[in-house]
Amino acid sequence: MKEYNTDVCIIGGGLGGIAAALAVARLGYSAIVTEEAEWIGGQLTSQGVPPDENPWIDSRDTGCTGSYRELRERIRTYYRSNYPLNGKLDKNRFFNPGEGNVSPLCHEPWVALQALYSMLMPYISSGNIQVWNNTIPLSADTEKDAVRSVICRYTPTGDKQLITADYFLDATELGDLLPMTGTEFMVGAESQHETDEPHARADGPNPLEQQAFSWVFALDYAKDCDCTIEKPETYDFWRSYKADFWPDKQLSWVAPEPVTLEPTSRPIFTGPMEELRGDDLWHFRRILYSPYYPAGFYDSDIISVNWPQIDYWLGPLVGVSNEEKQKHLYMARQLSFSMLYWMQTEAPRLEGGYGYPELRLRGDVMGTKDLAQMPYIRESRRIKAEFTVLEQHLGVEARGAQRGSEKFPDSVGIGSYRIDLHPSTSGRNYVDINNYPYQIPLGALIPVRMENLLPANKNLGVTHITNGCFRLHPVEWNIGEAAGALAAYCLKNKIVPRQVRNSSNHVKDFQQVLRETLRFELEWPEDLRQTSRDKLDPLGI
Repeated sequence: MKEYNTDVCIIGGGLGGIAAALAVARLGYSAIVTEEAEWIGGQLTSQGVPPDENPWIDSRDTGCTGSYRELRERIRTYYRSNYPLNGKLDKNRFFNPGEGNVSPLCHEPWVALQALYSMLMPYISSGNIQVWNNTIPLSADTEKDAVRSVICRYTPTGDKQLITADYFLDATELGDLLPMTGTEFMVGAESQHETDEPHARADGPNPLEQQAFSWVFALDYAKDCDCTIEKPETYDFWRSYKADFWPDKQLSWVAPEPVTLEPTSRPIFTGPMEELRGDDLWHFRRILYSPYYPAGFYDSDIISVNWPQIDYWLGPLVGVSNEEKQKHLYMARQLSFSMLYWMQTEAPRLEGGYGYPELRLRGDVMGTKDLAQMPYIRESRRIKAEFTVLEQHLGVEARGAQRGSEKFPDSVGIGSYRIDLHPSTSGRNYVDINNYPYQIPLGALIPVRMENLLPANKNLGVTHITNGCFRLHPVEWNIGEAAGALAAYCLKNKIVPRQVRNSSNHVKDFQQVLRETLRFELEWPEDLRQTSRDKLDPLGI
């Protein structure tokens, strides 16, 4: 078994992990990043989910770190530099490649991958960052309150590597490093008795109440082609399945409106697909808009299917045996295949009749033969932190007469998204809560005991409720970048993270690094801080 040493070991190469590595390298230290999938980038790439961002990210140039804005610009630049775009899109600063409704920057996963590597390459070629794909953590060695090493496995060959480091960051999708290192964590839903949150469970905690996950896929429309896939093995089950809390069968156009839970019919088409905007599922997460290109260059638009119909809630991925976990992963894939097969064979057509055999599965867009490389995960294990963000800190109802979110003097970033909980594995329907734009407190990044392990994904100190607004693309990036910067700051000053938080001077010095060196935003403009987040995405992500 080969041994490697680095300043910071980052387990997980999603958006948080990559942002953390960039922060470490830009502050003068080295990092090894391991990633389970073939692609880095997590929800933006291997999971196939275009970014869901705050509504002011373009119009007000606010709501993310400088490096996340750089990523967005590199994505747009890639299209302008490499694609045969029509018209004057190169002069449109806010060009949306897919013109999807869910984001001002809907785009193909592959392009985000190129943009991420373009940011990493100077540090990869210099040796300051190593990226190991197809690599999973197996075990960790700890001594007292510190992690000493992690053993990983390269999955194609089974070869193992031992990594020693001064700091370890858990940027995995499920918080996998937390149980391996003995780090105290929470999973599932807390109770009102524990958190006093208005929307927490009234009948006690439930560790197995976890948000549904989804296996995303890409489609285009191949006119006059029968692209029908082979009937999925469990299609008959999914064709007849209806949850007690759901308004119709799983395979239908009907789903609850997340806030009111009223049944809402939203078919794949309500009009021509070439429309710039539409209220149907085709326009919802469109990631390539064909009219932007010469006639005939593309057969059609390309869309990303991340809809309520493929939310899988029959069982969780955390807190169950590996056998049970694998069963749920398999069934989630089967649900996605079944939704596609239903659309191709039985779905009511706009012009009458049934089935859209012209819908073509585009696995190549996801870097596979069929579905996305990895499932889209909405909820993770979460560290027991020095400070936990509660609904009372940012929910409009929970804040009562207080306008705006809580102000945190130890802020390490900002975020904005509604508290959006998808149906859970306990049978609870959507929980969708109006909230204010918020700050990310440093205390939420610091475990109650471990000294050199930091969260760098959605596994920070939040609850089941507040996780619903901390799991989006720019927020995950901010969390990871702050964690990487914190590790580097501690290495430079020969202190541990809780010493930073417990010293007002260190907090100010660290915030200065974030602002001036890494171009962080640590507070919202006051008018936006007091603006409740209206629902922009009527079916959530």
